[in-house]
Amino acid sequence: MQITLDQLFQHYPELTVQANNIRGAIHALVRMYRQGGKLLICGNGGSCADSDHISGELLKGFLLPRTLTPEDRAAFGPEMRISQKLDVLQKGIPAIPLPQLAAAMTAFSNDANAEMAFAQLVYALGKPGDVFLGISTSGNSSNVVLAAETAKAQGLYTVALTGEKESALSDLCRITIRVPAAETYRVQEYHLPVYHCICAEVEKELFGES
Repeated sequence: MQITLDQLFQHYPELTVQANNIRGAIHALVRMYRQGGKLLICGNGGSCADSDHISGELLKGFLLPRTLTPEDRAAFGPEMRISQKLDVLQKGIPAIPLPQLAAAMTAFSNDANAEMAFAQLVYALGKPGDVFLGISTSGNSSNVVLAAETAKAQGLYTVALTGEKESALSDLCRITIRVPAAETYRVQEYHLPVYHCICAEVEKELFGES
């Protein structure tokens, strides 16, 4: 089973206008992984849940097996108990859903400024070569915009997933995937197949058969 760009556009032809942006996001994530970077993701409400969902597809196998290479296995000595379970271990794409760092988020929100909590985490964790993904149905969520500004200042590659309207994120980010809807629930309905396709295409590029 594969989820390809062609299949995405077949099922959602209205997304075709975002083809270049979706491909750009895929290429950015592939480049990030090959350069040893990581993905930092954030959003609020349903977009918070999407942040977690995306990381779940990337940190382990999604549609393809991601078995360890002989070189990977060589790092584990035969005396280690885990050496008998290496067929289960899977290669992962580093992806951190920032809203799930609850202790840091709530501590900073309580002690300093809740609106700046995502920005603080990006500042602490981000480095050049990483990718920032901000998810906002309006594209104007202030805490996500501030995090994107921090990511840009830190040299991260910035990507946004929003609704159809121009927004603070679309003005700011290198790539903005603007799905063709304005109502929050409709935007979220489009976001799911878009990021599933991105995750599947990145996985295929990195771990598919050559």
